[in-house]
Amino acid sequence: MSKVYKDDAEWQQQLSTEQYQICRCGGTERAFTGKYYNHKEVGTYCCICCGEPLFSSEYKYDSGSGWPSYWQPVSNDGLRELEDRSHGMVRVEVRCGQCDSHLGHLFPDGPQPTGNRYCINSASLDFEPAEKG
Repeated sequence: MSKVYKDDAEWQQQLSTEQYQICRCGGTERAFTGKYYNHKEVGTYCCICCGEPLFSSEYKYDSGSGWPSYWQPVSNDGLRELEDRSHGMVRVEVRCGQCDSHLGHLFPDGPQPTGNRYCINSASLDFEPAEKG
């Protein structure tokens, strides 16, 4: 799959105001408000901007943080990790590897076997239910 490049006007046309603020401007949604926070269906969470599969419901867990949390991605190639020194702290920002959309942050306080907590904004995700059968 090739990288996705669009200008600001194209992103603003494609995304809602909240999605644009989070995905393209590095914002965040309020804790406990996102549509996928308590979501329990079986399937795949994809990037809202480009459709790249990012996280499986198999790796989702309730971290108590207020955002959908996953202990590993579908593929390590699907994500980019960047140092984030904003807000007076050092964190790891997580972005989509295909379109560079801001997704959330990675913390080292998740469950085993990885010990990771990918803390992701619902607004940066779309959901594809698993096929029944």
